[in-house]
Amino acid sequence: MNDRIKESDWKIFKELQPLALQRYCEGIMEEVDQIISDTKRDSHERYIEMYKIVRDGDKKLAHMFDGFSRSRALDQLVMYYGNDLLSEEEVAQLSEETQEKILAILKLWEEL
Repeated sequence: MNDRIKESDWKIFKELQPLALQRYCEGIMEEVDQIISDTKRDSHERYIEMYKIVRDGDKKLAHMFDGFSRSRALDQLVMYYGNDLLSEEEVAQLSEETQEKILAILKLWEEL
């Protein structure tokens, strides 16, 4: 399978990537907000949990978003869509070929 996407898909990817990044960061911050507002736990427990969320979130962010290049775009699109960072409508903007590749890879992931 050729991992390189078409030029037209690359242009769309460059618009979708910031949306996915924004949504990912919002999700992490929502988790942190929930931890901070949980007054049933003491401050130290909440701090440790918040730290873990941010640390683990940062590792995942680096894996999904670092290396912005056309050769990595398909992998990144799969991760964004597989992690609900892009809607079906947004992915539908891509060529049929790229959409099929994304769905095929996600199906393989599910089978593992």
